[in-house]
Amino acid sequence: MRQPVTRRLQAALATLALAAAAGGIVLTAPEASAAAGSATGYATQNGGTTGGAGGQTVRATTGTAIHTALCGRASAATPIVIEVEGTINHGNTSKVSGGSCNTADGVIELKQISNVTIVGVGGGAVFDQIGIHIRESSNIIVQNVTVKNVKKSGSPTSNGGDAIGMESGVRNVWVDHTTLEASGGESEGYDGLFDMKADTRYVTLSYSILRNSGRGGLVGSSESDVSNGFVTYHHNLYENIDSRAPLLRGGVGHMFNNHYVRLNSSGINSRAGARAKVENNYFEDSKDVLGTFYTDAAGYWQADGNTLDNVTWSSPGKDNNPAGPDMKSTTTVSIPYAYSPDAAGCVPDVVSRTAGAGKGLKVSDGNCTAQPPTEPTPGPTDPTPGPTDPTPPGGANLSIGAGSDGSSKASGTSFGHLRDGDLNTYWSPAGSTGHASIKWDSATAVSSVVIREAAGSAGSIGAWRLLDADAGTVLASGDGAGTISFPRTTLRKITFEIVSSTGSPRIAEYETYAG
Repeated sequence: MRQPVTRRLQAALATLALAAAAGGIVLTAPEASAAAGSATGYATQNGGTTGGAGGQTVRATTGTAIHTALCGRASAATPIVIEVEGTINHGNTSKVSGGSCNTADGVIELKQISNVTIVGVGGGAVFDQIGIHIRESSNIIVQNVTVKNVKKSGSPTSNGGDAIGMESGVRNVWVDHTTLEASGGESEGYDGLFDMKADTRYVTLSYSILRNSGRGGLVGSSESDVSNGFVTYHHNLYENIDSRAPLLRGGVGHMFNNHYVRLNSSGINSRAGARAKVENNYFEDSKDVLGTFYTDAAGYWQADGNTLDNVTWSSPGKDNNPAGPDMKSTTTVSIPYAYSPDAAGCVPDVVSRTAGAGKGLKVSDGNCTAQPPTEPTPGPTDPTPGPTDPTPPGGANLSIGAGSDGSSKASGTSFGHLRDGDLNTYWSPAGSTGHASIKWDSATAVSSVVIREAAGSAGSIGAWRLLDADAGTVLASGDGAGTISFPRTTLRKITFEIVSSTGSPRIAEYETYAG
């Protein structure tokens, strides 16, 4: 029989209390906010990123204590703030078991969980040769920590050599005021400092330092791994990085107000159809700071307001398409969130005063001035991956008057009900999964979709994918019905695929908008 929530919570707190007796973990009172300041950039989209806001606050001084805190929660989604102080290393990081966690030795494992903040406090938090691995998780904040010298070869190894790595359906991560460092490149045993792959979306890296590495970071592990994206990089220092600042395969990246110093081989590498908005950055003593490199799979960029200080460019070739020396834009990229970029000329100064762990979490006010962070506005503590806003975008519903088809439908339902403007009619697949499409006679620009469930079936749609049926590519993926936004795409047919559900999913309206 299921225990009442209060009893389960008491049991979870008792587990944490027992762990405290072994050392390394201290319980404190619940906090109103999970971290100083509020998420920025793409981490504000898709329901927002609040981490463990409103949950229990726990102090941890070992990696095992971090795992214990995760495993002692009432559920894998119970909000928690883990304040970390001291050095986390292999010697104090062990696997801990529990129903609300899935941990491992030798790595900080944030796997199959949500609503977690890890924040450095006191004298600082250093993850020494230990990486932070985020997998199949959502609503995660990592703030004010240093992660250094994580190796994929040699000894000891951790996290595939990534300082912070994300993969497999990760949603809504904000990494802020961190220092990510290596001591060489792949030949010395290191990989990336900040990597994303296998359908990772809505991520922001802000006010951080990435230095002394062969690889700054990637979005997409191969030319076919293009379902990642919607990543913001702002007010970061990239220093002494050979390449991947970042490497962007598919998806959208927004890079503004970063200071790049000594990019030794290449910098922002947009390829495999990726689109990068690169604005008001300061590039210094660097080579090939923007373009498509080491492949003939083209990417695109919009470059505005950047300062180039002693930047050199290689000659174009079959697998080399530098953006310089003129830095002409090859696309336009619309940004869905508000932001106030500093002028590029002051970026080295404002970044030097704000970026990295131990800087007092200072941020820029958009006028080249460093200031304390603004306290976050209270909001939801469990943003569900996928569309959550049922309010349609502006403009006409393009599905009205269009065509529709799909997989086998349940008896008594019709594809026409998807586009008739009547919430009392619906389409339902023959089983728990299936797909439905809206189609037009001529190419039509679409940037958002609204999926409305029929009365009595709200919440039945689980995981889904939205496909460009013409190209066979994934436009978006997530969980739950609502509004889905994606880069404006011109197509003749767009498909909503239900991957999982509870009960019988019923779609009353499948609306499409140009945005």
